[in-house]
Amino acid sequence: MPWGIALSVVRDLLREANSDARLPEEVRVFDTTLRDGEQTPGVALTPEEKLRIAVALDELGVDVIEAGFAAASEGEREAIRRIAAEVDAEVCSMTRMVESDVDAALEADADSVHVVVPTSEVHVRKKLNMKPEEVPERAAEVIEYARDHGLVVEMSSEDGTRTDLDYLLEVFDACVEAGAERVGYNDTVGVMAPEAMYLAVSRLVDGLDGVVLSVHCHDDLGMATANSVAAVRAGAEQVHVTVNGIGERAGNAALEEVVVVLEELYGVDTGIEMERLPEVSKLVERLTGVRVPPNKAIVGENAFTHESGIHADGLLKDERTYEPIPPEKVGRERRFVLGKHAGTSVIRKKLEEMGIEVDEEQLVEIFKRVKRLGDRGKRVTEADLRAIAEDVLGRPSERFIDVEDFTTVTGKRTIPTASVIVELDGSRREAASTGVGPVDATIKALERALRDQGLEFELVEYRAEALTGGTDAITHVDVKLRDPETGEVVHSGSTREDIVVASLEAFVDGINALLARRR
Repeated sequence: MPWGIALSVVRDLLREANSDARLPEEVRVFDTTLRDGEQTPGVALTPEEKLRIAVALDELGVDVIEAGFAAASEGEREAIRRIAAEVDAEVCSMTRMVESDVDAALEADADSVHVVVPTSEVHVRKKLNMKPEEVPERAAEVIEYARDHGLVVEMSSEDGTRTDLDYLLEVFDACVEAGAERVGYNDTVGVMAPEAMYLAVSRLVDGLDGVVLSVHCHDDLGMATANSVAAVRAGAEQVHVTVNGIGERAGNAALEEVVVVLEELYGVDTGIEMERLPEVSKLVERLTGVRVPPNKAIVGENAFTHESGIHADGLLKDERTYEPIPPEKVGRERRFVLGKHAGTSVIRKKLEEMGIEVDEEQLVEIFKRVKRLGDRGKRVTEADLRAIAEDVLGRPSERFIDVEDFTTVTGKRTIPTASVIVELDGSRREAASTGVGPVDATIKALERALRDQGLEFELVEYRAEALTGGTDAITHVDVKLRDPETGEVVHSGSTREDIVVASLEAFVDGINALLARRR
């Protein structure tokens, strides 16, 4: 049965709900990750980093890349200039109602300008110290100047959602008459609600007579995606978004959320290659340093990850039971994890993937042991599951290496130093190393001992978390290791009162899991 049938009830309801809506067949995507997204506190991108993100956005299929604010600095102009030379998408620079900003955009070789025009009373009277009638005149002058110099112009109403609609239409009319090809309705402080957005955009579209209306939503109240979609339902033909929803304060409408909702639920073509969304998300996360929450829709680590036994059992019977869309459609993979909510179905599947066959009685015993570990707050890793299964099956656990002993020394005037004694395939080896701290020194000593035996591994990720309070806190260490020979990656962990012991155990368990897969 096709995936679409699973969504048929929702889509039927949407068709009925949108019978009077003005849903366009296509929507343009205006990405402002490099401008509004870069205004995230603590984020500052170099021209090279901006170029890398812009190329990824271009390959993703966005229509417009707002590459920055050219008037801000020479670095901004350099970035915009380099992006304009490399991508096929329209490259835009933000400007204020100032002709020198337009000159800066021209110097940076931008294709278009995004003229931001404050329109709410608090912005006009308090920030600009202007009279309302002066704003459309000033905006029109700048727009005419940009058009005379060959630039495409998009005008946005800053704080538009807190602006009287009749006045806003006056400003729009003046800007369109001056040559603006697109006008924007901005929810600058994220206060709009979807039903109000729908009503407002409907009225604006009626008054614009065919001009493309954009919508620019912030997420201060968690409504950015919903408001963007409501605007499209009402006839907006372009959405402003950022990758991962980054931006000032609570951020902007997230590109990945808006695109997938419009494509999958409303049947609106965005031109975005959705299978590329995770790679672009990770690139932006890495270069900006803004971590994507694990529960983030579409691109979060847990978006297609399942632990619940009920959910896992359903998914193994029919993938549509607990997933809204196929994960591969947005470049993701389905993943099962083991914990106290795990069920026998997913445990059996994981064992089958390891090549371990069990009968029903053995499966129940393994299930009980996994549950006990989960109840103690431990995440059951592949290495844990293999050890449990082999113990239940009456076979010795596959441990190719063991640490017989180790010593770590550190102090105020002592360089952290560690020595380890490792047994590998019956061969005993001792090694020592220094490091920046006791954990680093111990792991480097382990690496040296294994390297002497011709065994290497790559550390992909290391995390340590104190699970309780106090100086005797229980610490859980998670590591991800890669086998450079096979490319296999495993996750392992350990929980101990001593972070050095926990780290060493996590590494050793992970290496044993890699060796088991290799052999």
